[in-house]
Amino acid sequence: MSQAQIQSGPTFPPRVEDPPAPGRAETWSADVVVERFIDAHPFSRSQWLLMGLCFLIVLVDGVDTAAIGYIGPSLVRDWGISKAALGPVLSAALFGLAAGAVVSGPAADRFGRRGVLIASTVFFGAMSIATAFCGSVESLVTLRFLTGIGLGAAIPNAITLVSEYAPARSRAIIVNTTYCGFSVGAAVGGFISSWLIPTFGWHSLFLVGGIAPLVLVVGVVLWVPESVRYMVKHGAPKERIHAPLSRIAPLDLSRVHAFRLAERGETAARTSVGEILSRRFCVGTLMLWLTYFMGLVIFYLLMSWMPLLMNEAGFTPARAALLTALFPLGGGIGTVVSGWLMDRWNANIVVMLGYLLTAVFIFIVGQAMGSIGLVSALIFLAGTTMNGAQSSMPSLAAMFYPTQSRATGVSWMYGVGRFGGIAGVALGGLFSAWQLGLPAVFALLAIPSVIAGLAIFVKYRAGGPALIQ
Repeated sequence: MSQAQIQSGPTFPPRVEDPPAPGRAETWSADVVVERFIDAHPFSRSQWLLMGLCFLIVLVDGVDTAAIGYIGPSLVRDWGISKAALGPVLSAALFGLAAGAVVSGPAADRFGRRGVLIASTVFFGAMSIATAFCGSVESLVTLRFLTGIGLGAAIPNAITLVSEYAPARSRAIIVNTTYCGFSVGAAVGGFISSWLIPTFGWHSLFLVGGIAPLVLVVGVVLWVPESVRYMVKHGAPKERIHAPLSRIAPLDLSRVHAFRLAERGETAARTSVGEILSRRFCVGTLMLWLTYFMGLVIFYLLMSWMPLLMNEAGFTPARAALLTALFPLGGGIGTVVSGWLMDRWNANIVVMLGYLLTAVFIFIVGQAMGSIGLVSALIFLAGTTMNGAQSSMPSLAAMFYPTQSRATGVSWMYGVGRFGGIAGVALGGLFSAWQLGLPAVFALLAIPSVIAGLAIFVKYRAGGPALIQ
């Protein structure tokens, strides 16, 4: 489907084509199509503020998710436990992320994105603070699971909210940039922990990671409105819908007959879960789940096991760590470039090519171990394409589903995909136990990337056009 077809729909009254003088309220008449109103204006300060706050929430989410990796050595020393004892802690966080995502999507489609975002951010902030005072592995497992629930609920709803206020011409790059906050947060967490933990102990990282989201929630309460698309779909009063739109551009409410949406795609399903699994969306939904799952298999396996596998292959620990660090390094570049391309070409094809290029680069890495320079370049390129494609998945999912099930669609993809992370960690252990050589490991790692690319192609060919206008 062409970009013009995706954005087709009811037209504005003639006078809308000529923007009013700056500072004057627009003289809209009759119905206002919300998507077209947003598309007709520059990205406003209120939209930048919304995007910025959601980016920071996603960033704090990244800090908290990665925190357990940074405090691991301190826990082993302070509590006198083995590294293996931390395995359940890592698994508990992943299961919590999946549970939070699965529960929060339907809740956001029923009760609103803003409320769920606020509640989940407060929850993971409070649980993070509580984690700072735990004194055993058992309590740490419980609190990391509970923290994961809040973390898993916050990101999909932040992404959904941003996507529904973003104009179609730049939606993918706006959503992708917001999602970059997660990888930025994981990196920032490393820098913060390198100072906090030696100075104040491992507890301080969780205190900072808990207080920060509680501060951000104040900004969300004050400046982030409910999704205007959600309000229109649920029949909110005109005055409530008018408020956020008037912050994008002046709008004379007295001349508005009604607000409506131009998007298509409603089904007879009574619930948001039923809709994403309905005949119209089922193939696309399953392919999104499969793709996200496979992407996290690759990411978690490489990030968790590549240093050890490379060390076993003869690389020094320092060089193995450096080569591993190259994989996420290009993630931000890949995510922004992928979003830019998705706004200009078919988004499915852009993401599909990202995964297929990743497969090529990963396979060649295993065959080029004799040249450190070439291996370094290939790992960086694989990380750029892999992270670019994977971080574009929330944007692709947000485009695919209609308003009444968008939060569920994005959240369930995010939640189901988390099990790919669990599978990736387990596979890495198997590869290490089987003592496979690096060429074999990287050849096997190319397979899930190929599967991910083919799944996006199946989604594209099966239809189910992008519904977000």
